[in-house]
Amino acid sequence: MSDKNFVWAVQLDWLNVIKKLGFDSINEIPEYKREKALKNITKTFGTDTLLTLSPKELDTIVAEELKELLKKEINVKKNKRKKLEEEFKSKIIPLKQGGIIKINPNDLKDLDKDASPEEILKYFYKKFFEQKDKDDKDDERDRSREDNTGYYI
Repeated sequence: MSDKNFVWAVQLDWLNVIKKLGFDSINEIPEYKREKALKNITKTFGTDTLLTLSPKELDTIVAEELKELLKKEINVKKNKRKKLEEEFKSKIIPLKQGGIIKINPNDLKDLDKDASPEEILKYFYKKFFEQKDKDDKDDERDRSREDNTGYYI
């Protein structure tokens, strides 16, 4: 097919097409699949008909055609996203009984300013949950009436 048949493709807003597919960049769509989609659409509708359509309609048509051609890639991306969400949920430590954690500002002086979120979570886990087990033994022997059931935020 000649370039004359793809004149209608000049009207495409590829950023809009990428957004409709749920991708982050044009590089996630292989060049040969883009060309194949354009050829299929040209065969189906014809160049003259495609030139009369608005850019939004063309974007929708191209997105639907690419969705069919990229089923495998889209499923892989969804599975990766699901896996990341599950990983994220498993890394966050839920409080068993809900509640509030008390943080003493002096406890934060050892925290690195440039720490990653994972390092911060590990720090808080070590600081509050591991020490809590050690402190509970001491708290049971205390005769004072204080709330020693947990920390508060």
